[in-house]
Amino acid sequence: MTTVPERYQDPLAIQRVLNTARTIAIVGLSNNELRASYFVGYYLKRHGYRVLPVNPRATEILGETSYASLLDVPEPVDIVNVFRAPDALPEIAEQAVRVGAGTLWCQFGVINEAGGRTAEDGGVTVVMDRCIKVEHARYVGRMHWLGFNTQRITSVRTGLQ
Repeated sequence: MTTVPERYQDPLAIQRVLNTARTIAIVGLSNNELRASYFVGYYLKRHGYRVLPVNPRATEILGETSYASLLDVPEPVDIVNVFRAPDALPEIAEQAVRVGAGTLWCQFGVINEAGGRTAEDGGVTVVMDRCIKVEHARYVGRMHWLGFNTQRITSVRTGLQ
């Protein structure tokens, strides 16, 4: 099991990111409604974020133009949310730095320390091995009171490898 440095899962940083971001580019957003990335994108749109799909295999997802690469996104991005294999992360991190993203958010299982260091070295906040939907629900959404106050609800997977 790959361990993730604590600095990539700091609750205060996660809350700051979620409360200040407005635009989220989702790298690997699928147009298949049964995929986790689609559900997360839909959820984020419903909660007022501007969602920009990054998927070279689609022209439109969730009613938004889909871009082939993060470098093709024509507007500023607050969060780059990654639904790709861990080995793709270093290149995505480089692109996040190039476009001036505020945060590189890596979903469950997207763990690559080299990618995290690349983003950090470029001044980008990194959140790794956390689901943005779960964290939003915990700190901002419906699970806020139960999850935040009791710490009983967690996005950390246990016993899965």
